[in-house]
Amino acid sequence: MARFLRPLLRGTTYTRLLHLWVPMLITAVWILISPETPYAPALALIPVGLIPAVRIGEGVQAQLLLTPGKEDSGISVAPSATWRDRGRTVLWLEARMALGWVTAGSCVWLPIIAFQLIDTARGHVSDDVPLLKEATPHGWYALLAPLPLIALYAAVVGLGKLATLLARKLLGPSRAERLAALEERTEQLLERNRIARELHDSIGHALTVAVVQAGAARAAGDPEFTERALGAIEETGRAALEDLERVLGVLREAERPVSSRPTLVDADRLLESARASGAKVDAEVTGPLETVSGPVSREGYRILQEALTNVLRHAGSVPVRVRIQVADGTLDLEVRNPLTAAIPGPGRGSGLRGIRERAALLGGRAHTGPDEGDWQVHAELPLG
Repeated sequence: MARFLRPLLRGTTYTRLLHLWVPMLITAVWILISPETPYAPALALIPVGLIPAVRIGEGVQAQLLLTPGKEDSGISVAPSATWRDRGRTVLWLEARMALGWVTAGSCVWLPIIAFQLIDTARGHVSDDVPLLKEATPHGWYALLAPLPLIALYAAVVGLGKLATLLARKLLGPSRAERLAALEERTEQLLERNRIARELHDSIGHALTVAVVQAGAARAAGDPEFTERALGAIEETGRAALEDLERVLGVLREAERPVSSRPTLVDADRLLESARASGAKVDAEVTGPLETVSGPVSREGYRILQEALTNVLRHAGSVPVRVRIQVADGTLDLEVRNPLTAAIPGPGRGSGLRGIRERAALLGGRAHTGPDEGDWQVHAELPLG
């Protein structure tokens, strides 16, 4: 019994009832004006539903009254963008009007019938209810009095659920809106993945340089070398803090531009950081780097950063050859170092996957792996 009566304790039941009663206010006023044409408001809803903004108002009402407190109600609050949307809005308005009529009739007549059954059981016959007009007063009619109240309960709860179902069907997102929402969600996921790669490359590079420098300084026992190592750690740490602040700024401000991200024009900073960590870097840059578009140059910078980080983390102080060439509509970037015994260190290959993902997003390609006795990272990125 408690479960049966539970809907009567929910506020949603009564907000839905209010939603179904709203159209009846207009109808009641119209009947006072022209009782001969009670159907006129339903006809007037046809041109009204064709107005694009009406879908917004109906969606807002449905969300507030039919699905209160739910974040994902399945009901759109966007204007009608197509004739299909307009048609669905018209159908919704007519369905809402019809459900309102049934709701109003149930809420008015079912309590009256229950009262009249009790009155008939007490020996009074009323002409208000046609079914009981010819009834013979009898005490057994009191046993029938709960039936109209049960029917009223079923009408209030059932019609509210039916209205919610129809609202989701007729006011729900159209195919175009669902596609737009899917595209927006995809963009958000891509942005989160990009930020994760940014943090991985920038912070990973800084920590790798700091660990290598600290280990070299401790092993060297030379105050002058230790001073240089501490300077390199400080400079790399500052750069990492700048990158971290920029990434956090992107998270805080969705519209913040990405123009402040480092590009290949700033590659000297990466090369000097690797040299300060003990790597013997031989760099060759050919072609006008400053003419490379922002997205390609920024991703190229991150690919170079990750490649140098992997050298320091897994190979240590070894000769590194860096070749950056801009020619024939392609940015060609190659980092090579001799294969050595593995140096213990963290890593699960996510950096190499990140390199390949960055290249693929720009329509290019990247190869990472052994090549003629060296470890090679080779990326080709189209400039156009």
